[in-house]
Amino acid sequence: MRSEHPLLDEIQQGESKTLEFKSQLPSYDQLAKTMIAFANSGGGKLVIGVDDKRQLKGLGDSDVFELMDQISSTLYDSIAPALLPETYVKNIQGTELLVIGVLRGSLLPYYLKKKGKEKGCYVRVGATNRIASAEQLAELERQRFHRSFDEQANFEVSLDDLDLSPLKQRFQALGKTLNQQQLENLKLVCSEQGSLYPTHGLLILLGYYEHCEIKCSRFKGNTMSVFLDKKEYRGDLFSQLEQAELFIKNHLHLKADIDQLQRKDSYEIPFAAIREVLVNALVHRDYSNFGRDIKLGIYDDALNIVSPGGLPNGLTADDIQKGRSEVRNRVIARVFKTLNYIEQWGSGIQRIQNACQDEQLPAPKLSETGDFIDWELYRPLKNQVREPAPTPEMSEKMSEKMSEKMSEKMSEKILRMLAENPKMTIAEMAQATGTSTRTIERNIKKLQDAGQLKRIGADKGGYWQVQG
Repeated sequence: MRSEHPLLDEIQQGESKTLEFKSQLPSYDQLAKTMIAFANSGGGKLVIGVDDKRQLKGLGDSDVFELMDQISSTLYDSIAPALLPETYVKNIQGTELLVIGVLRGSLLPYYLKKKGKEKGCYVRVGATNRIASAEQLAELERQRFHRSFDEQANFEVSLDDLDLSPLKQRFQALGKTLNQQQLENLKLVCSEQGSLYPTHGLLILLGYYEHCEIKCSRFKGNTMSVFLDKKEYRGDLFSQLEQAELFIKNHLHLKADIDQLQRKDSYEIPFAAIREVLVNALVHRDYSNFGRDIKLGIYDDALNIVSPGGLPNGLTADDIQKGRSEVRNRVIARVFKTLNYIEQWGSGIQRIQNACQDEQLPAPKLSETGDFIDWELYRPLKNQVREPAPTPEMSEKMSEKMSEKMSEKMSEKILRMLAENPKMTIAEMAQATGTSTRTIERNIKKLQDAGQLKRIGADKGGYWQVQG
């Protein structure tokens, strides 16, 4: 049940990509970092007067109006380009809270003046603020000028050395041509000093870069402990899509429906939903970071597809569910739509949900974990014979098994996050996963004992190294 105060509802849901709260005003440096991260991402607000348990504590005896003036002037002086957040007092259930809010900025990237752009630029990842990587900084620069990575030219690759036939064949199959004019219109090439150069978009579509890859695995059970099958697919993106689909079909069960005396075979997870998720992963992933690829895992209980790069331009999972569409890779998206792989902008998520709902499957789960997009499409439960109520001993074993499974999934998330950001702190991991620091510490200890994780250096200034 929703309360009369939307802000209270947000607080009760916990910290997020667009919300942070503190029991008291943090240092002005920390405050500036949070405002910078919000402005560089999707905007957000910091609420003062709320503790870690989401309890309203209020502002005490502080002179609120003097505090608001100090905040505004300090942030204006310490952030470049100049950023002027909105500050106001919100009274909820007789408790005064101070809200400091900022919209997504238009003069990206924002940074701390005293640290400079390279070391003082922050972005919001989950519920944490992180120093922007070189790739993220470059992406913010592109966003300022409304350009995407795949629209930029690669001047080190000659157009004459590329085999365009995989792309041309896709166009020909639909009765379309891909001549020079079309290449330019779709921004697959660009002209510079009278010469044509391929854009990153064309090179990505052709699978020219090594990180344009889908790694597919079939695991035993519901964890990544044992591989049953493993494949890595490269080449043009359309071939990768087809090969990944075949891999999935080889490991999913077929079911037969009898309709008017005719047998109709279909997969246990509707393939319309699977293809939509795969297309989303290929079209919307972050290609500017050359060290990451798409990972597809099939477990006994679910199909999991993870693509690198968080939601673009500060979008949240809730925005996506509501049909809002933001395109990170304009060239790739335009080509996929031209070739009918995309029907309408923003409608894919609804089709995924509807397809699974029609088959009476659990609702698919879309989440943003760190700097990755994670999709889970659930397989149907096996037919089970109703058994008598479990004894206390059986209940205890079931509880232990469930706890063990949850711990394994948490460990996998921790390894994934630390592979991406080796200097991530325990507090940041706890915020990103929505768990306590004790839970993170317990899982890290298990990973260290198992030889899967190693600490390099001191607690301060050191980093984590994922083994194997």
